[in-house]
Amino acid sequence: MTHPIPSRSPEWLRRDAIGALRFHRERSVDTHFGGYVAQVSDRDGAIYDSRTKHLVPTARFVFAFSVGKLLDGPVWCEPAAEHGLSYLRNVAYDEERGGYSWLFEGREATDDTRATYGHAFVLLAYATATRAGIGDVEGRIEETYDILDEHFWEAEHGAFASNRTEEWDPAEPNYRGQNANMHATEALLAAYEATGEERYLDRAVTVAATIARDKPDEADGLLCEHFTSEWAVDWEYNREKKADLFRPWGYQPGHMLEWAKLLVRLDAHHEDEWYLDRAERFFDASVADGWDDERGGFYYTIDRDGSPIVEAKYTWALEEGLGAAARLADATGEERYWEWYERIAAYLHEHATNHSLGIRYERLTPDGDIHPSIDETPKVKSGYHHVNACYEVLESMGAVDPA
Repeated sequence: MTHPIPSRSPEWLRRDAIGALRFHRERSVDTHFGGYVAQVSDRDGAIYDSRTKHLVPTARFVFAFSVGKLLDGPVWCEPAAEHGLSYLRNVAYDEERGGYSWLFEGREATDDTRATYGHAFVLLAYATATRAGIGDVEGRIEETYDILDEHFWEAEHGAFASNRTEEWDPAEPNYRGQNANMHATEALLAAYEATGEERYLDRAVTVAATIARDKPDEADGLLCEHFTSEWAVDWEYNREKKADLFRPWGYQPGHMLEWAKLLVRLDAHHEDEWYLDRAERFFDASVADGWDDERGGFYYTIDRDGSPIVEAKYTWALEEGLGAAARLADATGEERYWEWYERIAAYLHEHATNHSLGIRYERLTPDGDIHPSIDETPKVKSGYHHVNACYEVLESMGAVDPA
């Protein structure tokens, strides 16, 4: 019998977030090459690659340690975040051509792709550090926004295009994706909350309307993942690669939960009648069809008829479920969202938490066991979803200062 956990206790949530940060502070802050080591086993904490650096986990670590300071965490949160800010600016940023490279060995770029997704997380890192009073990086918010605006923004479609080469030519001319736009919306909201500048909120409003309102209305009413260069829904993209780690075919309950959370946050800043309605629709679809009623946990993907496709359970989707449930509970006053919050939290605690290390397992089998294949688990980890979920819930409960 699993003992209940105090999952709505502010002190418990703070300890949970700081515990994950402590794990990564001890293992991931790289004093040799700079930046962070993201290739750390979620089973025993062993480092299995100390040289490879990725733009996204670098930015995510800056975000997470900045949140640690916002939570009045240990004094080491600030220098740990500054450590990553230095790598972003002095290594990842290309002074000659502008923008941020994607992949590095030590301090040498090995993949100069300019990723929409990556630049969104850089913007999130700078914005969250600014909110936390870490570093003098508010000017970097504007600079990164301008990069996104100049090189990725497609005004006629109201969304961001896909990746570019180091010379800023299209790297994927025939593909557009919702995931990068979702995280761009997250980053734009953070930029607005950090600076109060309306243009960041205006852009978030536009992207949300395109991705979370208009495109679903052109399909089944749910969140479509893949599009053509003209922003038509692409039902064939990766149909033969249904378990792809980053761009699977089908609907992703985790992304619908993530958008539900963002739409509630957006509603707090820019009231419009569709935000909460769509947030509830995405949440309801995720728990009705995406939740495994027999074994618990969210399926990775579901089909257009609501049946599961990939039944493996990724922990990030559970974390997003916590944030979405808490945000909707606060916004609507409906107790059912707290009931779902408790259900998700209990599953996370029982199946997806490495209690000896204070972190989450990244991937579980359909039955809720630790996935047996290390080769098939995500290769980079930063605690981003874990720490963010704790903060989202605390903010929803009024236990931290609001943005």
